[in-house]
Formats: sequence, structure tokens, C-alpha cells
Amino acid sequence: MEVLLFGGTTEGRELALWLAQRDCRVTVCVATDYGATLLPEGEGIAVHTGRLDAAGMEELMKSRPFCCVADATHPYAVQVTAQIRACCEKLDLPYRRIVRAEEGAGDFLRCASLTDAAKLCRELPGNILLTTGSKELAPFAQPGLRERCYPRVLPSVSSLEACQAAGFPPKQIIAMQGPFSAELNRAVIRQLDISVLVTKESGAAGGFEEKCAAARDTGCRLIVVERPTRERGETLAEFQRNWEAQRP
Repeated sequence: MEVLLFGGTTEGRELALWLAQRDCRVTVCVATDYGATLLPEGEGIAVHTGRLDAAGMEELMKSRPFCCVADATHPYAVQVTAQIRACCEKLDLPYRRIVRAEEGAGDFLRCASLTDAAKLCRELPGNILLTTGSKELAPFAQPGLRERCYPRVLPSVSSLEACQAAGFPPKQIIAMQGPFSAELNRAVIRQLDISVLVTKESGAAGGFEEKCAAARDTGCRLIVVERPTRERGETLAEFQRNWEAQRP
């Protein structure tokens, strides 16, 4: 039995190891070499590195008799998820979406988009910690706002290049690999005199609660960019329970 698993996320890494420990072969697709280095090593885990378009996904799905395709990509990777789902429907392959639990109400400001978050940041004083990723810098890279922003990104060459291309000087770039504890978040906020923290609604796997706690403890304003869609699917725990229940 073999599963095709898409996702360089925390859930994707955990699921790959979990399936391999149950004698299931797993082919894990990640977009970058850096993402591949984070995957667990073990018998039964194969890695496909590189971004795939719809044609590439379809070719890979045809390459072996996968029992299902598990989509554990990031909740904001809407286009990738749509392509995976469409290919599965075309090839009549079982598709299973791994979703993150959504956040409830909290003491934070919600925005529908990164553009809206950047506009709100202009109205708020002080330094800004950006934890939305290296691909989401453009709205914050405008003169008058960029000078106050400290992007926290993955410690990869592509992430650093994206920051520099957006005009952020090296002294404002924080290159670190999470997960981050509330204590570390508090230390960063205090060290850089941060007044505003911008994050996506990334769930427990993305350290959302630790960011909330750090913002609350330091009096920092928290801006949350909502997920683009409200997806249906299984959480990682639900997938695992359902998988065990369906095993012969």
C-alpha cells in the first residue's frame, strides 16, 4: 500500500512518519530542497522535490498504484490544493485533505488579506514583526512601511533573496526555523521593540497560540490574516483515526 502525500508542512512531516511506521510506503512531495531536508528519514519514505504543475502532478499520480492522495499542503496554498484535487478527480484517485482546526475569537485584529493587513499597519505606530512568510512581503515593502518591518522567514537562500529583493536590509531580516515558543516570541518582540505582530491563521502547527500568548504578554497588537477559504477535510488526528479504522 502506498500513499502520495503533498506537503512540506508540519502535518505532512508527521503524517509521513506515522504512515511509514505502519508499513505503508509514502512518496512525499515538497517544493524545495530546504523542505526536503526537514522530512523524516526512514524506510518506506521517498521524496519528490520540486514544484509541480497540473501535468506534473498527473504524471506522478500515474507512476505507481497509489491507494490515495493526501493533501497536507498549507491552508493558504489554495491554487496548489485546487490542482491536486482536480488531478485526483480526473484520475479517479481517492483524495483526502488534511486541514488545520480554525481559530476562534480572540483579542486580535482580523484582516481578509495581506493588503488589508499592510494598510492597517500603516495606521498603527511602532515596529512590526512579519511572520507571514517570504512570499507575502510585497504589501509591506512600500516606502514608509518597509522601514518599520522585520520579516521572520525560513533560513533558506530563496527566503533571504526574497527579502532582499523586496528591499528589506539584512539588519531587519530574521532567518529562523520554527516552531517558536511563546518565550522566544516574547524575546524577539522585546529585543526589537515590536508593537505589531502580523500572522496568518496558521493553527497549532503554525505556532498560532504561541504568537497570541507572546503578543498578549508584551502588549503587542496582533493582526491575523484570515484563511482564504473555509475548507472541508480531516484534521491529522481524524485522518489517523479513520485510517486505523479502515485498515484490513
